[in-house]
Formats: sequence, structure tokens, C-alpha cells
Amino acid sequence: MAKDMTSQILEGMKVPANIRNIGIAAHIDHGKTTFSDNLLSGAGMISEELAGKQRALDFDEEEAERGITIYSANISMMHRVNEKDYLINLIDTPGHVDFGGEVTRAMRAVDGVVVLACAVEGCMPQTETVLRQALKERVKPILFINKVDRLIKELQLTPEQMQERFVKIIQGVNKLIRQYAPDEYRESWQVSVQDGSVAFGSAYQNWALSVNIMKKKNFGFKDVYAFYEKDDPVGLRKAVPLHEAVLDSVITHLPSPVDSQRYRIQKLWQGDKESEAGKALLTCDPNGPLIFVVTKVMIDPQAGEIAYGRVFSGTLKKGSEVNLINAGSKARTQQIVLAKGGQRLVVDSVPAGNIAGIVGMRAAHAGETITTDASVEGFEAISHLFEPVVSKAIEAKNPKDLPKLIEVLRGLEKEDPTLKVTINQETGENIIAGLGELHLEIKEHLITRDKGIDIVTSDPIVVYRESVAKESPVLVGKSPNKHNHLFVKVEPMSDKMFDAINSGDIAETKVRKKNLKEMTEALVTAGMDRNVAKKVKEVFNGCIFVDATRGIVYINEIISLVLEAFREAVKAGPLSREPCGKLIIKLTDAKLHEDSIHRGPAQIIPAMRNSIYNAMLTAGTVLFEPIQTMRIDAPMDYLGNVSKLVQSIRGQLVDTEQDQGALTITAKVPVADSFGFTSNLRASTKGRGAWFLMDQNFEKLPYELQKNVALKIRQRKGLKEEEPQPQLD
Repeated sequence: MAKDMTSQILEGMKVPANIRNIGIAAHIDHGKTTFSDNLLSGAGMISEELAGKQRALDFDEEEAERGITIYSANISMMHRVNEKDYLINLIDTPGHVDFGGEVTRAMRAVDGVVVLACAVEGCMPQTETVLRQALKERVKPILFINKVDRLIKELQLTPEQMQERFVKIIQGVNKLIRQYAPDEYRESWQVSVQDGSVAFGSAYQNWALSVNIMKKKNFGFKDVYAFYEKDDPVGLRKAVPLHEAVLDSVITHLPSPVDSQRYRIQKLWQGDKESEAGKALLTCDPNGPLIFVVTKVMIDPQAGEIAYGRVFSGTLKKGSEVNLINAGSKARTQQIVLAKGGQRLVVDSVPAGNIAGIVGMRAAHAGETITTDASVEGFEAISHLFEPVVSKAIEAKNPKDLPKLIEVLRGLEKEDPTLKVTINQETGENIIAGLGELHLEIKEHLITRDKGIDIVTSDPIVVYRESVAKESPVLVGKSPNKHNHLFVKVEPMSDKMFDAINSGDIAETKVRKKNLKEMTEALVTAGMDRNVAKKVKEVFNGCIFVDATRGIVYINEIISLVLEAFREAVKAGPLSREPCGKLIIKLTDAKLHEDSIHRGPAQIIPAMRNSIYNAMLTAGTVLFEPIQTMRIDAPMDYLGNVSKLVQSIRGQLVDTEQDQGALTITAKVPVADSFGFTSNLRASTKGRGAWFLMDQNFEKLPYELQKNVALKIRQRKGLKEEEPQPQLD
């Protein structure tokens, strides 16, 4: 980056009204990174000739080898639009569903998103997923229809046929916006050709049109066809370069931090809006208290841990002492950096409204709130759409590498919160759980290639959930000293409530005075009785804890220990130590020793945990298995083959559509039986079939498989093979 560009960026950071924080998101292979290349070219950061081919933001070796984006990449650049300079902080995100966590975290940092849709394929499952992720974070979308050159050259469509295809894609995107946008923005955030919030073009050949560019340059699709008839893509690129149409749309339709924070903070931050911090957040005030939210942690071999994120308030300065709200610790900002792809630009300070990185934040995780004011409320946790459902046991080939392997696994979990690492110090078994086979495969390559550790891994293992079949009676748990008795019952959660937790309508968090009203309303909307909803103390891991006690003198002194035991219990259930889910746990009564020394952590935590386990086992603990809803595309001739394949793995066909000889099947398939599905589908369709993940949830494992699956899990974990029984006194 040239010095003049650096100084322009430093100046641009000081004018929040002229900043646009944007993400680029789309289904896999719809052209995001190629598209980003063109914006870099327009800013003079790479050459025109290389734009579309360099893939400048895919700087990792694994990304280059596989030709897909795996990590989100940040870059800052200046663009001049209508004689005014704008700072564009851009984050390019992955399209593969296994790396969807990168998209979710990036959406916390940006205010607007350019959603790409392939002109040939249209709206695909991951188009829907990225829109859900963006709209959940109140990030406003605009649309770019990419690969229009393929409609002209390959499919040889007429302008009228092309227009029909565009209308269909725009309608599909607007339907999704209506479905997932906050109520107040379902109509105002609709995209349309007429207002310029939709652009069309080819990222690979670096040209684009929008209605504003067409009017300004008197240039239409007939002119585009004329350039293709002359086989002159270079002339077309010079006539209507992509960055002009796109940036015109970005500047006009996507909000600045000043505008976006007025409505985003209302959803993302539950603190007092009338406080000094609240007012600074709502106005993006660079002079207010520093409030910085971490969205990505990178571990650099030279610099160590770098926490990238968004400065929502105040000014991030080098050498400041800051508080990490979630970690409950203090730290010092050693160095402040701006990202430029795989490199970094060191700066002294970054004001509100910008995306930056802090070097040396060892305790920081994605979602952490970093502030100069320790009394500031932390931001809402970043919740991912999909949970880790596939795991592998991993061990070092050479025992002397074990300490290094554990350190590396901890680092990978910090960099990627959708990766869950369980380290059993007693058995020496290390488990990594991820979103899919590719997700885990990439992490294995990182361990061997970058860290130089030879490893041995097991076959993929499915992560199940433990729940109950029916409501339990009230059961008592006694503390080890027999002086405290906790009375607990458990009951299954309704599908509606579980879906509300998974969608983020019910936040997974502790319930405090400040969020009690909002949480109560969300629970009531999902079907819970209002009187019960008011007593909910925490939502964690798809489970709800209710303090249904009345008039217990010391309950407030032990409630934090009770909640700690609740979290421990639902992280590993009684049947086979799998995480719990779809469960409501109620503390109905308590008999507590009057002396606090007799009701400490060593007494209350085991009592509560054991009472939850006993209640679950008495009610009948059942396993829920992960089910993927997938879209399968294949030629019409292969309907029978695809149906047979789906049914052979306990799957079921949900819907079948035909369109001009093409077949689109919606199917539900258990993850446990889907390993190798890609190669089996190709074999069944002679290489012409493909599948895409649409949704993922948990459904009860068929009754006849329950005992056998639970036994296998216990055997694998080295637990007693006999099914556990409630320990009733």
C-alpha cells in the first residue's frame, strides 16, 4: 500500500459519515473473492489485468490449493465517488457452509453486506444462510447478480430472457429479506433495480451495470451484447468498470456507522441507552468510552494473538489499559493494526466506526467486549446458526508432541469458535468437533502443515444430544455433607421454543434485571407461561433453567453455584456424557444449611448436578441425532437413483421439483449415515449430482436405535457399559 493511500486511510477513519463497513457474502463459487479483487483494483491496490484472477484476499496456502475461501479477510481502501472520498472497510467471507461461523462473526463488524447471486444458479441454500446471518445482526443487504457473461456466452439468452431470470433472482432475495429481516425493515430493505440497490455484471471480466450507471453513461444491455459480439471484454471493462456501479450502490444504499449504530445498538447491546456509554454507542462518538467488540482472533507466529473487531465507541489507542468484560480481566493494547489481506498496517489509534486489530490480547475471544470503562455492559454474544455435529478423536503420533498438540488445539478453538475442543487429561483423548467433514479436514491439515505435528485421527463421530421423553417427578439431590437438599424436575422443551433458541429469538444468556422484560416476552411468544417465564434464570446450550422456588432464605447466595452446576450438567448428560438439549430444568424447592460454610461450591454443585441427572434418568433419557436438510440437484433421469440413495441412509424425501429437465430434491438425512454422501451421489448420477446444506436440527433417534447408539458412545468414551440408573436414596 503506497504512503499516500495510507495517509488517505488515516484521514478517512476520522470521518464516520464517509465510512462504509461492508461484507461480501454468497453461496460457494458465486464469485465473492473475484468480486473483491475488482474493488481492490478500483482502489489502485492491484492491477486491472490481475483483478478477478489474483484472488488477493485468499492469502492462505490451503485456500490457494483448494480454490475456495476458508477464512474471512479484512482490508481497508479509499474510493472517490461523486468527488468525495470514502473509506471502505471490506470483509470477504467464505461461501462453504462448513465455514459459516466466519460469516456470522464478520457480520458483527459490518453495517452492510453485498450479497452475490450467480446469474445461472440463482438463489441457492447458502444465499439464504448468509442473508439470515446478516439480517440477524441488523446488517442491511444490497444485491449483485454475478456471472452475467455466462448467460450471454454459454446460454445465449436474449435480453428479454435474461431480464426474466434477473426478476426471479431478485424476487427470491426479497422473499428471504421479508422472512428474516427485523419487522421494521422487511419492506424498506427490499432490493430493486429501480432504486439502484441491485447491480448486474461479471466479476471475472470486471464489468457491471446498475440503473444509475446506465443513466449516467447512457449505456444498456444492448451495448453489453455489442461488446460480446465483437469479443471485446477489455473494452466493456473500460466502459463500465465493476467498482463504479457497485460502489455507487454501496455509498447510496448501505449505511455509515453513524446511521447504522442508531438501530444496531438497540439489538446488540442491552445496557442503559441513557448512560454515557449508551449515548456514545448510539452516536458512534469517538470521544466516548472505548467499546471494541472482538469478531476474529488470529494467532500470528511473530506477533502472537491479534484480536480483530469493530470500534463501536471511543478511540482505540496504542498502550491503553483496557478491561475485557467477559474474561473479567485487564490488559494493555500493545499495538494497533489495520488489516490489508494477509498483511498489517501499524497505526497509533483508530476512532469509532472502524474495523481494526489489537496485538497481544491473550484473553480475548470472538464476542469479547473490550472497554476502558469496567462498568460497561458487554455486547450480546455472537450466536452461530449451526452447531458442531461431527467430531474426531485426535492424538499425536509421537507422545512427546502431546503438550504441543494441546496448545495448538486450544489456539485453533480460539481462532474458530465453531470448533469445539474437549481434552480429557485422564484418558489422554482429545476430541475436536466441527460443522462438517471439510471443516475438520482443514484443521487437521493446519496441525500437520503449519505446526509440524504428526497426528492420528479416528473416523468421524457424530455429536448427539441428550434430552428426556417426558416430564419427571420432583427428585431431591443431597449435598455430600447431607446438610442441603435441592428439589428438581425436568421436562422436554417444545419444538417451537427450541427453534426460537436456535434462531436467536431467545438469546442464550443469563437473565438479569436489565434483560428480564425482553427475555420474558420472547419466552411467552415461544409458548411459555408468563409466570414461569419471569422465573427463568439462564438459557444455555439449548436448555432453560427456571428457579421456581418461593421464600427460600438463602437462595440468592447459592444461585450462582446452582447455575454453574446446571451448565456442567447440560454440557455432559447422564446417559453417555453427550451435551443436553431441548430441556427445561426447574428448581422447585431447597432446604439449605443456615451456615454459609456448609453450602459452598463443593456441596451445592454436586447436589444440583446429581439431582438433574437423577431427574433425567427417571423421566427416561433419550438421544437426539443431528439431521441435515439438504438440496440435491441432478438431471431428471436420476430421480430413482437419488431416491434410492437417500432412503438407503435412513433419509426421507421432503419435496421434488422439476424445471426443464433439471431435478431439485429437498431431503432430510441423518448426519450419522451421511459420511461419504458426496462420492455416493456422484456415483449414482455419473458425476452430475450435487448437494447443498439448507438447514440443520436435532430429531429424536428412532426408538430401536437408542440403546445400541448410547452403548457405542459409552464404550468409545471408556464409561461403564451398563445403562446408568438414577441414584435414589
